[in-house]
Amino acid sequence: MDRLLRWLEIPIHLMLWLGLVAGFLMMAHVTVDVTGRTFFSQPFEGTTEIVSGFYMVAMAYLPWAWIARNDGHIKVDLFASFAPQRVVEWMEIAVKIVTLLYVAVFTWRTSIRAIQQTKLGEVWLAGTAYLPVWPSRWILPIAAFMMALYLALRVVSDIAALARHNGAPK
Repeated sequence: MDRLLRWLEIPIHLMLWLGLVAGFLMMAHVTVDVTGRTFFSQPFEGTTEIVSGFYMVAMAYLPWAWIARNDGHIKVDLFASFAPQRVVEWMEIAVKIVTLLYVAVFTWRTSIRAIQQTKLGEVWLAGTAYLPVWPSRWILPIAAFMMALYLALRVVSDIAALARHNGAPK
């Protein structure tokens, strides 16, 4: 199990870096647009659509698996200070399972929508041209799938670790 979790480090970090690059590109794109509009009375056409259709989606969703890897999702810290360590460990597993279930449904539903929009060839009107945005629909199910996969492996790993710890002589 640990080998699979280590193998996932590569795509998890790649997706994090792609999200960071999208954030940088968004800042550069908006800067070019504002500069063009302010100094040359010539905005960069389609900035709003590209930013909202691609950059923001990538920034918001691609780091999900990295967040799960670093336990940055929902935690049970409120109860952790009052409960015994064993109970805290099981609560953390329960939270991961609930998160996994939610993310699995999210993956399923966004996959269906991505397939529909791909078949339709979804485009947005961006100034005087049409911008194909159906590719960005795939960011959500891919990012959510990676998070769900990581959480599933992590739940199994955590349960196995607790079982080993319970079976160990005191």
